[in-house]
Amino acid sequence: MQKERSYRSGFLAAPLLALLVCLAPSRAHAVSKETIQMQTQIQQLLDMVQRLQTTLDTKFAVLQNLAQQTADQATQMNGTVTTLQQKLNTQMENLNGKLDTNSGQVQSMNDSVDELKTRIAALQKTLQDMQNQLQTIQQPQGGTPGMSPAGSAPTPNGPGAMNSAPPVNQAPPLDQTFQAAVSDFNSAKYSLATSEFQDVIHYYPLDPTAGNAQFYLGEIAYRQKNYEDAIKDYDAVLEQFSGSPKAAAAQLHKGLALIALSRRDSGVHELRSLIQRHPQTPEAAQAREKLNALGVRIAAAQR
Repeated sequence: MQKERSYRSGFLAAPLLALLVCLAPSRAHAVSKETIQMQTQIQQLLDMVQRLQTTLDTKFAVLQNLAQQTADQATQMNGTVTTLQQKLNTQMENLNGKLDTNSGQVQSMNDSVDELKTRIAALQKTLQDMQNQLQTIQQPQGGTPGMSPAGSAPTPNGPGAMNSAPPVNQAPPLDQTFQAAVSDFNSAKYSLATSEFQDVIHYYPLDPTAGNAQFYLGEIAYRQKNYEDAIKDYDAVLEQFSGSPKAAAAQLHKGLALIALSRRDSGVHELRSLIQRHPQTPEAAQAREKLNALGVRIAAAQR
């Protein structure tokens, strides 16, 4: 800094000294009053330049100090922001981990409840079928007891009476009936496919295929834009066959059917429930796309 100040002072003083030399008289005794005034003014100018140089050096030093302080503060702030960002990232990771754990637990509970509901519904269906069969067997076939409907021959009332009951219809083969129903469904033979799917549900209510058949009944109604019946069939899948692999698709199409009936709030609720219960399924992805298209905000945990 001292060397720089000396250089600046010398640079400014050199022209002034040259000017003094040029203005100096050839003879000392001939110095005029104007020359003395000029020399005085030059000296004043030199003093002013010196003071200005000192002021500039002082202000420059102050500016340098302020710049250094600002740089130090910026470095400290950058470190603080980095530390806060790291803490925030750690907290977000911990929060996401907890949300994923809770989501998995909720889904496991929903699956357990769905499986239990399916078993209860299947047991109720079995009991109802057994009661219907008992009523059919025990019901008199017309006329008075012990007489045939025409009254010409007695109806056996002894141990062999059970054998006289009308024979129960033989159940059709499960796989062939279901595959034929699917084929008819794909061929848009909806009336025939409906009858075949209903046979599967009636004769094999405890088989997992019954849940698939119930879903296809909803699909038939949905394709025919009979959304009310479609919703009932999808509800049957969700309530009686909640463990079916078609449960997620049934809930998705139920939500779409509700929206098609202008029941937006119910449809949005159904789609959100699907995303929560089956977050990793293709149906959940379709539900997210539909909600985005409707302008419905999706919670972070459901994305």
